Amino acid sequence: LEEAAFQLQQIFRIDISIAFNILGIESMRAGHYKAAYTCFKLAADRGYSKAQFNVGLCYEHGRGTEKDLEKAAFYYYLAASNCHPMAQYRYARCLLCHRPESEWDSHQKAVTFLEQAAMAGITEAQAYLGVFYLRGLQPKEKRGLKYLLLAAKGGDSQSRYHVGVCYEKGLGVRRDVAEALRHYRQAAAAGSKDAQHRARA
Repeated sequence: LEEAAFQLQQIFRIDISIAFNILGIESMRAGHYKAAYTCFKLAADRGYSKAQFNVGLCYEHGRGTEKDLEKAAFYYYLAASNCHPMAQYRYARCLLCHRPESEWDSHQKAVTFLEQAAMAGITEAQAYLGVFYLRGLQPKEKRGLKYLLLAAKGGDSQSRYHVGVCYEKGLGVRRDVAEALRHYRQAAAAGSKDAQHRARA
């Protein structure tokens, strides 16, 4: 009986969290940012990762609450730790953009979260990792190209452009100008200005 009561409590807690999160989304769409933030926060405090991510967004953009990047990073971290892929990407960006490069632990944690997000199919994480590996202090060109190709397949025109650069310059792959031009043209057709310039050149 105790086990059944505990299970019911868990179901109720999850259902309430989902309901608060949905209310938050609807409030945000209606432009009621403070109400949205309150709903997200109630669900986030119950451990619901989607709401934790939404609270992070509220703090990052100053929607319904004051802008606070430290608090945004904290809520992204909570959601990322609960395997929320977009939160993993956002938290990694917070670590890489707002922490000194000398902090090796946070740098490694960021890369781990980025790779988890990339493998979960988050195109932004794939694109970020691709450029990150190509431009790092110790470039890992093949790994960078792998992530750029994933992002390009996901429809990211800038990643498609960077794939063209890899083929043009022989980064992580054998140099092939014809293949580079093919990627530049695809990226240009999708709206990449950089690719349009390179294709003409």
